[in-house]
Amino acid sequence: MIELEGLTKYYGDTLAVDHLTFTVLTGIVTGFLGPNGAGKSTTMRMMLDLDNPTEGTVRIDGKHYRQLDDPLTYVGALLDAKAVHGGRSAFNHLLCLAQSNGIPRARVGEVLDTVGLSSVAGKRSKGFSLGMSQRLGIAAALLGDPKILLFDEPVNGLDPEGIHWIRNLMKNLAAQGRTVFVSSHLMSEMALTAEHLIVIGQGRLIADTSMADFIHRNSRSYVRMRSPEQERLLDVLHGEGIEAVAVGNGSLEIDGVPAERLGGLAARHQLVLHELSPQQASLEEAFMRLTAGSVEYHAHDGEPVTARTGPPEPAQGGWGADWRKKGG
Repeated sequence: MIELEGLTKYYGDTLAVDHLTFTVLTGIVTGFLGPNGAGKSTTMRMMLDLDNPTEGTVRIDGKHYRQLDDPLTYVGALLDAKAVHGGRSAFNHLLCLAQSNGIPRARVGEVLDTVGLSSVAGKRSKGFSLGMSQRLGIAAALLGDPKILLFDEPVNGLDPEGIHWIRNLMKNLAAQGRTVFVSSHLMSEMALTAEHLIVIGQGRLIADTSMADFIHRNSRSYVRMRSPEQERLLDVLHGEGIEAVAVGNGSLEIDGVPAERLGGLAARHQLVLHELSPQQASLEEAFMRLTAGSVEYHAHDGEPVTARTGPPEPAQGGWGADWRKKGG
């Protein structure tokens, strides 16, 4: 379990992370989301004692990272896939890590096989593609068979097969009772992988909630109806006091009325329906709606314009204040 309490980071006069407090639970994949510059990478670096907080604390099962003996056997992390000595082979890079943490040499071959790099184990990492570097970084994170794993943008550079593999890997690690904390800009992947979400904006906590609850609270739900008898359908709906909006292609959108009631209504009036479908926004749509006020850069007519709008209105669990470029 990872616990953050009042975690704050200034770089000079710039506030990067603003009193973050949340807990990352074991046994599930927790997604870490926020716009560019929200403070995600800075937060993860402070979890690993790579940056010192200005205020507040991070504890991993009650200890600071620097207090852990043989830390790779406790916490595995991928923050920067290219942070590797380019002159070393994949095997030797992992071997150095293993020897410095008391991990058996045989484990190097095991993780190389797990990530699919056995065939290039003897090649220097400077010739690796981004996808291969990602796999090597994941191998390093898995090397000590740790209880806690942190991944920052783990699918960068991976092909579809690789994305499918890392998605299942993270789910399997969580199913084993491990803590899995992953930051990603790919909303479609987070929707398929994470069960819980931590969302920050401008350095502050925006949401700490389940995936399902996050989407439900921050998106519009409605029912789409389509009928060759649209005018009669509208008359029936209006007669019941139900508002419907025509959106083209003969479709109507209705808010706040269950699909079951609408289907029963159509049946009673012997109306032919070509579509009756409840619609729920995607994670991406919910994320965009919730974080709209904390986005650092907005584009207008193709030209980027820096927009500092100030803290948005509070939502589920607090708001944030990180608008610098390097916060994650």
